[in-house]
Amino acid sequence: MAKAAPTLFLEDWLRSVSGFSNSFSSRNYSASSARAIIQAWAELRDCLQHKSFQSHHLQSLKTLVNSQTSLHVAEPQAKLLLSILSSPDLSLPHESYTLFLRLLYIWVRKSARPSSVLIDSAVKAFSNVFSITQYNSKKSPHLFSEGVLLLGSLSFAPSASESSKIVFLGLLCRLLAEDYQVLGSFSELIPDVLAGIGYALCSSVKVHFVTIFDFMLSIWGMESGPQGSVSHGLMILHLMEWVMSGLGSFRSLEKINTFSQEVLETTKANYVPFAVVMAAAGVLRALNRSVVSGLGLNTISRLRRSAEDRIESVARELISRTRGFTSSDNDRTDSLLLQCVSVALARSGVVSARSPLFICLASTLLTEIFPSRRLYMKVLKSMHGSSAVLRINEVKEHLESLTFKEAGAITGVFCNLYVSVDEQSKHIVENLVWDHCQHIYMEHRQVALVLRGKEDEVLGDLEKIAESAFLMVVLFALAVTKHKLNSKFNQESQMDTSVRILISFSCLEYFRRIRLPEYMDTIRGIVVSVQESDSACVSFVRSIPTYVDLTNGPDFSFLRKMEYLWYNDEVQTARILFYLRVIPTCIARLPSPVFGKVVAPTMFLYPILNNLIFWELFLFLI
Repeated sequence: MAKAAPTLFLEDWLRSVSGFSNSFSSRNYSASSARAIIQAWAELRDCLQHKSFQSHHLQSLKTLVNSQTSLHVAEPQAKLLLSILSSPDLSLPHESYTLFLRLLYIWVRKSARPSSVLIDSAVKAFSNVFSITQYNSKKSPHLFSEGVLLLGSLSFAPSASESSKIVFLGLLCRLLAEDYQVLGSFSELIPDVLAGIGYALCSSVKVHFVTIFDFMLSIWGMESGPQGSVSHGLMILHLMEWVMSGLGSFRSLEKINTFSQEVLETTKANYVPFAVVMAAAGVLRALNRSVVSGLGLNTISRLRRSAEDRIESVARELISRTRGFTSSDNDRTDSLLLQCVSVALARSGVVSARSPLFICLASTLLTEIFPSRRLYMKVLKSMHGSSAVLRINEVKEHLESLTFKEAGAITGVFCNLYVSVDEQSKHIVENLVWDHCQHIYMEHRQVALVLRGKEDEVLGDLEKIAESAFLMVVLFALAVTKHKLNSKFNQESQMDTSVRILISFSCLEYFRRIRLPEYMDTIRGIVVSVQESDSACVSFVRSIPTYVDLTNGPDFSFLRKMEYLWYNDEVQTARILFYLRVIPTCIARLPSPVFGKVVAPTMFLYPILNNLIFWELFLFLI
């Protein structure tokens, strides 16, 4: 089943593919010796024989569970565990139940074909364990998650009878309905619960199928339910990849059609948008990775269209509600949804070019993946207080976040979609990107001047984010030039685009730490275009900051008074160096008044650069 095959335990795979990391959820199993495992089983048999459960029997269970990776639970041992659970003569401590369920889960998942007789006999044992009276007296978060995991895997076991599977699914649904609130406080259990749900969805019986889907897509919005995150969204995405490939392999066309109708083609008020987006993306990923066997081309085409339509409808509504995300102050729900749409598109594979998706990607890149402007504002405002640790933590957390790590993949999808969307959407996004570059230049200058020498660690991390944003802008600009610098567009449009890209590159020149082929290719194409127009040359040169602006520095009216020394302003110097590299390529087109008023004062202010300029130009153009 696609990439799900590497592990027998679906919950562990979900953790790994979603970047889910939590100190409470890490399973540090330490394999016990063969002698210790044999001894543990012997003590449990002794427990049943003497009808007495002591503290050392609990330790035996722990020894076995800690050896999960290498442990194999054979049928006689599974029968022993079920007999202990079912014995009316044994009083078991509450802590032992989660261990019994984990060992039985290992049996079900590691056995090639668990005994149908033994599974059917387990119905009574589990009905007793999860009866309202018994379960409530032993209730704990881990018993809930282990119960969902075991019941789901039992319903998925091919050898279980249909009647037993129906009982297991009924118990699972009751657990989900009655105890989902524990996930609000114990989010580390979410991979286990989702894995149990995944097994249940792939069960050969159809009962409760829609009920389980309804739970999975609505729990994030329930009262006292878990708070959604990108990591949770990725679990849903890859779980759906696993489920869809499984349903295809089992030729469960009825379930696939039901899923399409209930989830992809119907809008339900209780469904949480980010979960719906990730579920639809999981379907696309399964289809794009060619892992859905047993489905006809018509079914695959309909699924693909329905999944893309569902993601687009969520994106369209999001854009409409937030008016295009022109700022970086989206609330947490919108922020999560933006990130999930983008990560979904990056992970799902090839998608049709649709304008709402393209605009969502642009908004995510500028406000969520590269949230420099929001971070600058927080850093500058906090300079009055003593929250340096908070500043360091927030920036570092973003560098380690899932969405930032997906920046390259999201940028790739973003640039690919640009080619095929409508011209109006292209124009909107181009303006957003070019304006963003100028804002970053102005705001990073302020932050750099304030933090350098005081909080260099924070400044360095902020520059890592801006450096990644620079790479995104370069790739996007290359896509724009390839599209627009041809005869299809009039010269005025080409010149405007060329000048705006040059200005944008000048604003981000400080963050160009490596020699990029894409950067050089874009510059070469633009310079050739600008050289053909007097107005374009003049427009570019006039965008150089004035002498007054260069020497007075940025506005620090909202900060404490500080002396500004223009020659210490490294961000501004990098930008001027960019201009001095490019100007010689179009200097013949400049009227003398423009050169004298704009270029000469700048060269006078930066004389140390003049001796380098022609060598820089030579290296720049080769």
